[in-house]
Amino acid sequence: MARRPAVDLSTRLGSVALPNPVMTASGTAGHGHELADHLDPASLGAVVVKSLHAEPWDGNPAPRVHATPAGMVNSVGLQGPGVEAWLERDLPPLLATGARVVASIWGRTVDEFARAAELLADAPAEVVAVEVNASCPNLEDRRALFAHSTSATTEVVDAAAAAGRPRWAKLSPNTPELPDVAAAAAAAGAEAVTVANTVLGMVVDVEARRPLLGAQRGGLSGPAIRPVAVRAVFDAHEALGDVPIIGVGGVASAPDALEFLMAGATAVQVGTATFSDPRAPARILRDLGRWCDRRGVSRIDELIGVAHG
Repeated sequence: MARRPAVDLSTRLGSVALPNPVMTASGTAGHGHELADHLDPASLGAVVVKSLHAEPWDGNPAPRVHATPAGMVNSVGLQGPGVEAWLERDLPPLLATGARVVASIWGRTVDEFARAAELLADAPAEVVAVEVNASCPNLEDRRALFAHSTSATTEVVDAAAAAGRPRWAKLSPNTPELPDVAAAAAAAGAEAVTVANTVLGMVVDVEARRPLLGAQRGGLSGPAIRPVAVRAVFDAHEALGDVPIIGVGGVASAPDALEFLMAGATAVQVGTATFSDPRAPARILRDLGRWCDRRGVSRIDELIGVAHG
C-alpha cells in the first residue's frame, strides 16, 4: 500500500477553511453529483457548481461547444434550472456525497444577482460560499459584463450579500483593469477572487463560411489560456496582497496547479480537463501531494506566491 503524502494541503479562503486547494470550476462539472461516478466529491476542497440564475435559463443556441487544438471554445450561455429547482433537485444528491459546495450565481442586472442570492439564504450550511460570476462572456450583450467595471463589480458583490455566506468574485481576463476590479470586489466584501474566466474566442466553419457556434462568439478555455490566467493571478496578487485568489484556466496537472499557487493563488479550480478525464481533479490533488512530499514541502501554503521573490 502506497504511503500517503505527509504534506498539509489545507488552505483558507477568508473565513472558509478547505482540506485542500483543488476544486472544480463552475460550468464544467454540471451540478457536481455527476462526478460521483468517477471520483469522491468529498475528497476535493470543494465542488463549485454550474452558475445559477434566479430563474430557469435556456442558454444559447446550438452548437455550443467545439474542441480546439489546446482546449475548447464554448457558448453554452449559462443554461440552468434556476436556484429553487437546484436546491430541490440537484443539491441533495451532491450533499449526500459529503462534498463542500460553492454555489455560483449570475444575473443580467444587479437585482437579478440579489434575487439569486436571496434564494440561497436558506441553503444548508454545506453550501460554504457563493461565487459571484460577474464575468461570463457568453451573454448576448458582452458590454454589460460587470467584471469590466469597478463600480458594477462593487454593486453585484454587495448584492450577493443577501445569501448570508462568504462571497467569492469570479473575474474576467478580458480587461486590462483586472487588478483594479479585483480590489473593488474585495473592498465590497468578497473574501476571495476567482481569476479568471474564459478568454473571448471564435471558430469559423470554413465550409459553411460562417461562425461555427450558434452564438457566434464564445469563451476559450483549457491549456491554451493557462499562461494568460497565470499572469492574471500574478498581477492580482501584486495588487491585492493578502486577499485570497483562486486560480483557474487550463489546470490539467499538478505542475499546472503549482504554477498558479506560486503566482499567488491560494486554491485552484479544474474545469476543461474534466471533459477528457472526469477524474482529473482527484488525480491533480493526488499528484500535488506527491510533488510536495518528494520535495520536503510540509505545508502547501509554503508555496503560495513564491514566484514573486
